[in-house]
Amino acid sequence: MKAAAIILSGGKSSRMGTNKALLKLNEKTTIERMVDTLKVYFENIILVTNDKEAYQFLDVKMVSDHYQDKGPLAGFHAGLSASDYDVNFIVACDMPFVSGKLAAALVEKIDHYDALVPVINGKMQTLCGVFQKKSVKKIEECIENGHLPIKGLLDHLNVLYLTEKDLQDYSSIDIERVFFNMNHPHEYEDAKKWLRS
Repeated sequence: MKAAAIILSGGKSSRMGTNKALLKLNEKTTIERMVDTLKVYFENIILVTNDKEAYQFLDVKMVSDHYQDKGPLAGFHAGLSASDYDVNFIVACDMPFVSGKLAAALVEKIDHYDALVPVINGKMQTLCGVFQKKSVKKIEECIENGHLPIKGLLDHLNVLYLTEKDLQDYSSIDIERVFFNMNHPHEYEDAKKWLRS
């Protein structure tokens, strides 16, 4: 596939109280599960992290934020800047049930748009979408002007928004689970229960 998968793992995990990317689900860490899932569809995986030591075991390309303490937007910037591809799937490290099949399908749908963002249950999934590398310039402008929310960036891009209805061709994929975020300890427990069932 002519696209890269970029995983953002630069957050402080303050709500979880520990690095959520390294929490184990069955025998694998969350980040390993995600890399293994995406590797099937993407040859090029980029991990954005400011703690490269912690992820040496993954054997993937790693980059750090150029802009420190600027949130996920800085991660978008670092990942897209490091990518060799025009089209990139970007996902946060707290989505343990990410679907490689769905990610690949979203990449195919971006067409001439600058970005593609799913809207699930009325909520924009800004940390699980597809972005063109050319949006880096606009990201830099946003960061340098102090406009850090990703929604602010989207206001400046030509974005394709897809709802559950647009994704119903993928009925074999549990959309609720794919877009599940693991931010709090009780959500980690929910993820473990899901895997047990």
